[in-house]
Amino acid sequence: HGGAVADTFPRGESKMKKDALIIVRGGGDLATGTIHRLWSAGLRVLVLETTQPAAIRRQVALCEAVYEGEATVEGLRAVRIEELEQAQSVWAQGAVPVLVDPEGACIARAKPDVVVDAMAKRNLGTCRNMAPLTIALGPGFVAGQDVDAVVETKRGHRLGRIIREGSAIPNTGIPGVIGGYGAERVIHAQAGGVFMNVRKIGDLVEKGEVIATIRTPEGADIPVTAQISGILRGLLRSGYPVTPGFKIADIDPRREELSNCFLISDK
Repeated sequence: HGGAVADTFPRGESKMKKDALIIVRGGGDLATGTIHRLWSAGLRVLVLETTQPAAIRRQVALCEAVYEGEATVEGLRAVRIEELEQAQSVWAQGAVPVLVDPEGACIARAKPDVVVDAMAKRNLGTCRNMAPLTIALGPGFVAGQDVDAVVETKRGHRLGRIIREGSAIPNTGIPGVIGGYGAERVIHAQAGGVFMNVRKIGDLVEKGEVIATIRTPEGADIPVTAQISGILRGLLRSGYPVTPGFKIADIDPRREELSNCFLISDK
């Protein structure tokens, strides 16, 4: 591809101009790790989000700016904007603008040099004609067809590898193992309703302890309990409507690692 992205990119020798515009679709924890690295390299990034982001690792998710107006993760400040034209003033502050635009309607007008899809583990509309270079994080995309390159996001030996042909490892639905625990450390809603916090991110919790409730449409409050003991690393925002199976919390069994709640993870 030409423009700001060198023709040598397919051989892994890409060069990016400092004034290149990179649009990242999504501002969750995985996307935030990507955004932070790009920002640290001095590149201009615009984040596109949904009207109601559902991150559970909210202390390391820039999408919180949608709710709070601003969010800061490891020195990177994100600021919500209402119009694309406001992005320039945010960049001038050394910050990253966040625009609610789940459909990516602004992409054609913004003419980005790169589009990175970090929204979900499936393709919600990203295609190669959106920018000279398109990249997707994780499963749900085929490199060379849907996007130019895919980055592996599954924990393990291939984490972070660039895939130029084919797809990332399919989503297994089973969380990676941390401190000897896999599926047990992630909690999903057992019923539909409105999620309400009882504990907060950073709290030490014991197995069986109530960390939240779900208010069902019938008015019942269903308790959500910790499946293991550890640090409550992720917790959905209070008032969020959930459906059965919705991811709502994440417990880190490494009790001594409180700072993990506020640091971008290895993944």
